[in-house]
Amino acid sequence: MAGNDVQNPLLGETTCGSLLLQLQKIWDEVGESDEERDKMLLQLEQECLNVYKRKVDQAAKSKAHLLQALADAKLEFTTLLASLGEKSFVNIPDKTSGTIKELLAAIAPALEQLWMKKEERIKEFSDVQTQIQKICGEIAGSNERVPSVTVGESDLSLKKLKEFHDRLQELQKEKSQRLNKVLEFLKNLHDICGVLGVDLYSTVNDVHPSLIDASGSQSKSISNDTLARLAKTAIFLKEVKKQRLHKYQDLAAQLTELWNLMDTTEEERSLFDHVTCHISASVDDVTAPGALALYLIEQAEVEVERLNQLKGSRMKEIALKRQGELEEIFGRAHIEIDAKATNEKILALIESGNVEPSELLADMDAQIIKAKEEALSRKDILDKVDKWMSACEEESWLEDYNRDDNRYSGSRGAHLNLKRAEKARILVSKIPGLVDTLVAKTRTWEEEHGTTFAYDGIPLLTMLDRYAVLRHDREEEKRRMRDQKKIHEQLNAEQEAMFGTKPSPLRPISSSKKVLGPRVNVGSNGALNRRLSMNQNGSRSVKRDNTRPVAPLNYVAISKMDAPPVRSVLLSEFTCEK
Repeated sequence: MAGNDVQNPLLGETTCGSLLLQLQKIWDEVGESDEERDKMLLQLEQECLNVYKRKVDQAAKSKAHLLQALADAKLEFTTLLASLGEKSFVNIPDKTSGTIKELLAAIAPALEQLWMKKEERIKEFSDVQTQIQKICGEIAGSNERVPSVTVGESDLSLKKLKEFHDRLQELQKEKSQRLNKVLEFLKNLHDICGVLGVDLYSTVNDVHPSLIDASGSQSKSISNDTLARLAKTAIFLKEVKKQRLHKYQDLAAQLTELWNLMDTTEEERSLFDHVTCHISASVDDVTAPGALALYLIEQAEVEVERLNQLKGSRMKEIALKRQGELEEIFGRAHIEIDAKATNEKILALIESGNVEPSELLADMDAQIIKAKEEALSRKDILDKVDKWMSACEEESWLEDYNRDDNRYSGSRGAHLNLKRAEKARILVSKIPGLVDTLVAKTRTWEEEHGTTFAYDGIPLLTMLDRYAVLRHDREEEKRRMRDQKKIHEQLNAEQEAMFGTKPSPLRPISSSKKVLGPRVNVGSNGALNRRLSMNQNGSRSVKRDNTRPVAPLNYVAISKMDAPPVRSVLLSEFTCEK
């Protein structure tokens, strides 16, 4: 039974008591002394004490571990809250009393939730920072792969995450702006390359290969270097466009000048309309594809060279044409030149080959410009000379009209002549003032230019002075004739009073003659003893309508054609004196 008690301590009141009874029984059977028994009991008591101490120590250590785990859990909870920027947590444990294990069991779920939230937050930070690094790499132009991002766990707050998102938005906006700039550069390059006939593919590929990726598998480079190279390429191509346009305009000006010189047909000119159409265009106006292609410039240069060679063979014709233009300018300005000698000199220069055709034409162009300037400076005076001579013609007509005894007859057209006479009297009354103005302007012109103002080789002031003498002589002649008429009328009156009325003989009057009577201008010079309006045959018919003949005021008309009567007489008088 004792063995069973040892095997099954539950059969006794206590395990130690049953064991002690068995031990005493054994000692009684063996005959152990009391001293030995006390010694063994003391040893058993000490061993039991040691076992209790060990168990207490183990229990204390376990408690310490649990307390440390609880403290660590609380610290980790607090750290996670601070890292996540959470000031409050809905599932935070509010248990402050109970066993240590109960407290640990209470904080564990909240801690687990914070860990999961931290992992999610770290992923969010990693994603946004990865995008930021990627865009920064694109802006920097780095071709390296974006390295993995190490997220700092000290601050995983929403505020910090928002800062990263704001930074990402700024970079995305900058990326969008840069991409728009790249696309704008590409559009401009496409347009310019089209106008210049330049290969866009190779031009863009030289800047960055990603810019010509049609498939879109590779994002376009938006780096500072790419933008700078695009800008540099655009500036270079714009300068090329500007130079080519300038070249086009130079060629167009040369072609136009050569065409005008050689009277090229419109059909031949139309072959180079694509060149001449840009003669006054600005750089931005030229947008048609291939408009400034290099081969078109070469074609225009070949045509200019061909026309220049043709111009050399037609130099005489061109030079004489220019000389004719110069003579026409001088003729309209009434400047006398030796046209024959000048033409002979030009032909001699061309035949000698001592002068370049372009230099000769340039010199003649300069002469034409100078002649136009001189003609312009003389225009005001020549206009007044024209008015003066026209007024003299009207004065001559008026004098013939006043001599016509049938001027008041009821014949056809008489009223028109009457109206013309009224206008002529008004115009003739302005002649003295016109002459005075003409003299003053001529003297001013001569002072400014330091030379004599000649009209068809005759000094104009001399002509005006001579005209004043002629006018004075004519007025004196009129006054003398009036005095003689008065004397004659007085004698006739006295004779009638003494002897009665005597019939006068009839004067035959032609019914077809509308303007009668030559006007005699008597002067000291025999050349002046003819009418200002007479031609070389000594008579001139006068028109009866209300219009007067208008003659061209140029050198050729006066020197080679029949000039108006008064102008002819004025010029002939001074020619005779010379």
